[in-house]
Amino acid sequence: MTLSPAWHAPLAAGRMRAAAAAFLATLRPDQRPLAAAPFDTPDHREWTYLPGPRAGLALEDMSDAQRSLAMRLLDTGLSERGAADARAIMELESTLRELERQLGDPGFTRRAPQYYWFRVLGDPAGDAPWAWRANGHHLAVHITVVGESISATPQFFGANPARVPHTGARILPIEEDLARELLGSLDAGQSAVAISDPVAPDDILTRRDPAADPTRIPAGLAHRQMTLVQRDLLGKLVRQYLERVTPEVAELSGRSVTETGLDGVAFTWAGSQTLGDGHYYAVTGPTFLLEYDNTQSNANHIHSVWRDLRHDWGEDVLRAHYAAHSHV
Repeated sequence: MTLSPAWHAPLAAGRMRAAAAAFLATLRPDQRPLAAAPFDTPDHREWTYLPGPRAGLALEDMSDAQRSLAMRLLDTGLSERGAADARAIMELESTLRELERQLGDPGFTRRAPQYYWFRVLGDPAGDAPWAWRANGHHLAVHITVVGESISATPQFFGANPARVPHTGARILPIEEDLARELLGSLDAGQSAVAISDPVAPDDILTRRDPAADPTRIPAGLAHRQMTLVQRDLLGKLVRQYLERVTPEVAELSGRSVTETGLDGVAFTWAGSQTLGDGHYYAVTGPTFLLEYDNTQSNANHIHSVWRDLRHDWGEDVLRAHYAAHSHV
């Protein structure tokens, strides 16, 4: 079944079906109610990037074989780089646990690489829409599959600490570096348009709402107001987010951004331009938005999100599916 050629990714959909089925086949009776739920479960679109438990089955409560299969499912939704970043984010919980323990913060007990929850909604072996998700602190991967069409948003990657003490290792460095390079290339007139506030917000402006509200984000500097070099940098920044997902879906997402028109794409910055100080930026377009905030924990704590204003949770392909099928 092909509902939307724009999001048609049959090879990726097939890999996801196989990986989800393999994971579900290993579940014990007591695990299944946690790891599996109907597609129309009331909390389908509830999500967060904050620490704490989620709906689903935690890696902590899986066998080694189940963990391996859960991570294989995660890999089907991400590119090689995206999967590496996701694992780095998960492993960072061990670093954060030790840092908070040393500071006497009782919240350190919430931090562990095993505190990530996996859940399959619907039946991957059937013809009806289904979905899967991997969620925990600073990582939210939501995949919706309708036939052979795929949605990969909302998607959230974060890092705390973004720069690891003592080692200096950086998590999600390119997301900051490309934006700074673009900002640094602007002339005075362009900067006056792009910089919306000398003080950065304390988090991404769209937060964790089920539906993102693009009107919360300042207008910024439009693509058409940029030089060719600046437009190239903006394109690289957008691709840095889109290419976290499996290549077939990343290509389709990039095509959607281009086909809906680059004139409406804009870049905005808030906060300090000095390295190490709190800062925020967003890239918005007619059909998508990206946000990045690094203000918390002395500006060593990244939140970054990609939202598709038409395609989050598979909205457009689900609409086409339900229009084409009678559901009583």
